[in-house]
Amino acid sequence: MAVSPPVCDFGWQAPGFTLPATDGRSYTLNDIMGPKGALVMFICNHCPYVLGVVDRIVRDARDLQAMGVGVAAICANDAQAYPADSFANMARFAREHDFPFPYLHDESQNVARAWGAQCTPDFFGLNAAGELHYRGRLDGSGRNPAPDGARRDLYEAMAQIAQTGAGPRDQIASMGCSIKWKPA
Repeated sequence: MAVSPPVCDFGWQAPGFTLPATDGRSYTLNDIMGPKGALVMFICNHCPYVLGVVDRIVRDARDLQAMGVGVAAICANDAQAYPADSFANMARFAREHDFPFPYLHDESQNVARAWGAQCTPDFFGLNAAGELHYRGRLDGSGRNPAPDGARRDLYEAMAQIAQTGAGPRDQIASMGCSIKWKPA
C-alpha cells in the first residue's frame, strides 16, 4: 500500500544513531554529515517504488556528494517477515547498484521510529547544522521511469540547502511502500 510521509518540519533536529553498514563498518550520523549537510534516506530492497528509482537515487547521491553533502541509506524493514530485506540481501543490493554511500541496517527499527520514517523511499535532507530542511520526493515520476528533462526535486532542494542552509518552502511528499514494522 502506498504511503506518503508528512512534508518537512523545518528545523527539526535529526537524532543521532550508530548503525552497522553493508561495508562491514558502523556509522554515526556525524560520520554521514558532509560539510554542506546530509541526505539520509530510508529505503529497502524489495519495494517497487525504490526499485523504480534506485538508479536516480545513485545518480543524485553522487552529484550531491560532489558538492559536499553526505549521503546514507537505511533499511529498517522487518527482515523476518520480508527476507528480501535481510542484511545479506542489503549487501547484495548495494553491490548490484554500486551504492556510493553507506547502506545501514536498523534491525531494531529504533532509528526509523525516532526519525518518524514512514515509507520507502523516505528522504530527509539536513543542513550542515543537522536540521531538517527537505522531506519531499525524489522527482515527479514516482516509481516510473523519469522522462528526459524531468525536474530533480530532491537534488535541487539539497543543492539549495548546501548553498544557503535552508530548503525550499514548497515541497511535495515522497510516496512509497510503508515501512514493514515488526509486530508489537
